[in-house]
Amino acid sequence: MKRTAGWIAAALLAASPTAVLAQDSAPNWVGSWASAQQIPEPHNALPDDALNDATLRQVVRLSSGGKTIRVQLSNAFGTQPLVVDGVHVALSAAPDSARIAPGSDRTVTFDGSDSVTIPAGASYWSDPVAFAAKPLASVTVTMHLPEAPARQTGHPGSRATSYVVPGDHLSAADLPDARTVDHWYQLAGVAVEAPKDGRAIVTLGDSITDGHASTTNGNDRWPDRLAERLQADPDTRDISVLNLGIGGNRILNDGLGPNALARFDRDVLAQPGVRYLIVLEGINDLGTLTRDKPVSAAEHKALVDRIIGAFRQMVLLARSHGIKAIGGTIMPDAASGYYHPGPLSEADRQAINAWIRHPGNFDAVIDFDRITRDPAHPDRLRSDIDSGDGLHPGPHGYKVMADAIPLDLFK
Repeated sequence: MKRTAGWIAAALLAASPTAVLAQDSAPNWVGSWASAQQIPEPHNALPDDALNDATLRQVVRLSSGGKTIRVQLSNAFGTQPLVVDGVHVALSAAPDSARIAPGSDRTVTFDGSDSVTIPAGASYWSDPVAFAAKPLASVTVTMHLPEAPARQTGHPGSRATSYVVPGDHLSAADLPDARTVDHWYQLAGVAVEAPKDGRAIVTLGDSITDGHASTTNGNDRWPDRLAERLQADPDTRDISVLNLGIGGNRILNDGLGPNALARFDRDVLAQPGVRYLIVLEGINDLGTLTRDKPVSAAEHKALVDRIIGAFRQMVLLARSHGIKAIGGTIMPDAASGYYHPGPLSEADRQAINAWIRHPGNFDAVIDFDRITRDPAHPDRLRSDIDSGDGLHPGPHGYKVMADAIPLDLFK
């Protein structure tokens, strides 16, 4: 009886006007920029001496804007606690520069302190920072590391230039003598305090979503273009786009970064304000199956079945968290010199795409295959979309992809 009474009291408290008012007045934090975290490959990692007593300035482009932001640092793959003893944010003077806009520099705190210690395997959100940023604004996040991470966490496929200099230069107007690298490190997200109906789309994918063959510092990946379209439409301006693509990523097996199922909780479910998921994955699972040698028909069927099973898991997880799951069909790759797929691999792609298109398997479908295929050779990319490797679109191709996405999916 005591336990029942406790439940009733808790229910009454939750339903009280005061509790409802507190819930309604709580800030609506929505991710405006995000990056999928992984262990940088040796050739993409910075030398330890470059990050000992070092300032690291990184440029990101927001999707939706706001007057208050939070920054998320990551030690997701670190093996020891990571100390960051200073972080600043500022408006970027130019996307391809370390210069900041005069008067825009702000200090970021964590639990009221300039310094934060992030446990191994964890990420850490900052306190709210009063920082006015317009939609699609380029922002610099500058951090000082007293010691190099025990193991770096980052995102090699940034398609954006970062700047590293020795010493503490958090508020420097420019870093003219910096080492430059086209990767991000220890930086996972930026969220904005959004209107009540603000919400986010997560694009979960591989190098096609990550933007291989797009322009460095050009922000012309297909999620970038989608964000621009959403901001141009008055009915969708409160929707942001979070690019959680990883080059070389697979659904079932680790490769470049953790497999898509393994990273689903962190890269999809944990994103602030996420209400929509677009999944464009699977080409690397299909390609690696036969890249080195042919396999049996039974192995082809087993892979198709496992990929479909993984998609079912993603949809189940998304729906259980109130997220609309949108499936992207796998694009053609018959002209790829890297995977050189044969008829059985093409049949696998068609079988998976048929499942994605079938009503009810996903909540909606974006038929990227139909959008990008050559009508005369439907197993190949259109020539105006192909970047030249038979696998990845170029900037024009990414624009075609994004422009074909119906915005009604998100209204």
